Amino acid sequence: MRRRILTVGAALLAVSSTLALAQPENLLPGNFGNPAPVPTPTPAPRPSAQPTQGNSAPPAPQSTSSPVIQQVPGSSGSTSSSSTSSSSAGSIELPPGFPSLAELEAMEEAEVNELLGLKPKFDVPPAAQRAVARVGVIARSEGGFASASLAGQPAGLVRAALEGTRGPLVSRWGHILLRRALASRLDAPRGMDPVEFAALRASLLNRMGESQIARALVQDVDSANYDRALTDAAFDAYLGTGDLLGMCPVRRLNPTVRDDGDWTLIGAICDAYGGEQRSAQRRLERALGRGEAPAIDVRLAQRYAGAAADGNRAVTIEWDGVEELTPWRFALARSLGADLPDELREGASAGRRFDYADVLNPATPLLARVSAADEAGQSGLLSSAAMVDLYSQLFSSDAYGAGDKEQALQLREAYVASSPVARLAAMRSLWDAAADSQGGYGRQVLTAYAAARLPVLEDLQDGAGDIVASMLAAGLDRNAIRWNSLVDEGGQAWALLALARPQAQDRIGSGALDEYVDADGSEDQRKSRFLLAGLAGLDRIDSDTARDFAERLNVDLGRQSAWSQRIERAGAYGNPALVALLAGVGMQGTGWERMTARHLYHIVRALNRAGLSAEARMIAAEAVARA
Repeated sequence: MRRRILTVGAALLAVSSTLALAQPENLLPGNFGNPAPVPTPTPAPRPSAQPTQGNSAPPAPQSTSSPVIQQVPGSSGSTSSSSTSSSSAGSIELPPGFPSLAELEAMEEAEVNELLGLKPKFDVPPAAQRAVARVGVIARSEGGFASASLAGQPAGLVRAALEGTRGPLVSRWGHILLRRALASRLDAPRGMDPVEFAALRASLLNRMGESQIARALVQDVDSANYDRALTDAAFDAYLGTGDLLGMCPVRRLNPTVRDDGDWTLIGAICDAYGGEQRSAQRRLERALGRGEAPAIDVRLAQRYAGAAADGNRAVTIEWDGVEELTPWRFALARSLGADLPDELREGASAGRRFDYADVLNPATPLLARVSAADEAGQSGLLSSAAMVDLYSQLFSSDAYGAGDKEQALQLREAYVASSPVARLAAMRSLWDAAADSQGGYGRQVLTAYAAARLPVLEDLQDGAGDIVASMLAAGLDRNAIRWNSLVDEGGQAWALLALARPQAQDRIGSGALDEYVDADGSEDQRKSRFLLAGLAGLDRIDSDTARDFAERLNVDLGRQSAWSQRIERAGAYGNPALVALLAGVGMQGTGWERMTARHLYHIVRALNRAGLSAEARMIAAEAVARA
């Protein structure tokens, strides 16, 4: 123990700025840590003007060197080594609040390292360290975009697109497309630091609710290469997935990159799970006593850290007086199985993000995950198959009663009812139950595969529009095309199929489009405007028809802006990754009422020209279905 105190004392002497005192000449040989000083060459003696006497001894050599003395800061002249050392013996000053030797002795190694600003060594061998090029989750062979898609683009344009997409996207298919672009293994644009590029992408994924993808993305960068922005994005991703311990390598390698309460608390948690429980508890007690973090945050951290030891220490979680639900509180409460007050959850400003975190977190109660599934499916976070899986788990669970399983039972009937009419009735029950909710379209995503199993029958013709919309919500366009022979021209199912069919046939005539516009009862004829924009963007109506209906519906498809010029140019050059980023900028909003027909036209047109015809068709059909 005495040796440890001496070691800490030596470290203090090494880092204290007040100890820059005069030092005597180093008398150790060169092989004792410092290279031997290079001797100053002595000039050869010149012949004396007068000859020396016969037996006179030569003069004693005179040394031209002097001891190397470092001046005391603030001193104008040199002083002797002994006087300097003796005069400064009692002048050592430590920072205010610095721990005593007794406190230092009780500290763990991690605490001492952080106190002295000593960064742990990055011990990954050079051959195993990863370059920060082509950071991402999916390669081109796995469905991602080409790695060089953005390498030649201006850094300012890509940065503006990533930073400019702040909120959720109105389109489920737009969300899926943007997620694919952000998760691809991409090289950074020219002039942009690859670490910054990774941080921008991970931050946008977090804002979209895609914390799992963001976590996988940041894990593709070695912890030693993290800067503040990537650290913040990684912290958000780990909180969003409830994986707090995943942040520990970054926290230990970069202990000073942040200076806030959450950073202190996660450091203590990492200490606890690293075998330094005493250090963790002391750090948390100091944080509570000094007010470094709110009491509720510290209590949650104490309970989480306590699980790393014997778990005998009881920590009471009191929500009284807590007015805000933060990502930290939400993540720890879910991980600990602590109940969240309903008023906190309902009043949370980031409620949508918490819903997304719930549906993907296995620690969340199953019923809560199912309740959040509709909105997650509508946004593009969950696939139709994933939603069916959640409902199936609920149906087979013994922990819930029949009342909680009612919607799961209806989904089962949509698959196995005795007749197609009964199956469609079960689907309608699911659709109607969520018609007025925020995740209403998610129910059509849920029933997509059940709808694809329905036969094409005249008895089902009245529901053709909803059946086709449900199939297209999951991208089942070829299944939907089977209904083309049964639907009435100018109806809702006809409009969806006109946009969604994979191969363009003859151009759409003005007669069928005129019938659709006349029958359109949507607000401001938004469905007709979106249908016109989609058909024009896919080049499925001629220019005269597009112009005539644009005048009739008061839509200016040709008006340009800085954004439309850039996405049009990216489409013309066939750069799908850049088109996807710019499309995300143009599809921001909480509902389709925030989308204009002009924006939809430019997005569909650019996607189609860039080789993303499937995405263009699905976005156009979704717009008409949800307008």
